[in-house]
Amino acid sequence: MVTDHDTEPGATAPPKRGSAVRPSTLIVLCVFSGIIAFFLFTEHRAHLFRFIPYLLLFLCPLLHLFHHRMHGENHGEHSGGTRE
Repeated sequence: MVTDHDTEPGATAPPKRGSAVRPSTLIVLCVFSGIIAFFLFTEHRAHLFRFIPYLLLFLCPLLHLFHHRMHGENHGEHSGGTRE
């Protein structure tokens, strides 16, 4: 019985098959996903637009939180002196 580990010194190994998806399959998948997204958006537009005001109200405190987190590390450095 011959396994993958038992190869002859002069024998070539069979080519390994990768799990990559062919580019033509990716293109078809992207086009199909785009068509589905278009029809979902056009048919359910009224349902989606109904939540936009609530989304904006939710984003205000969230953006405020992240805004202060970005520059919040410098609060202890200002001691009332002059800036250089």
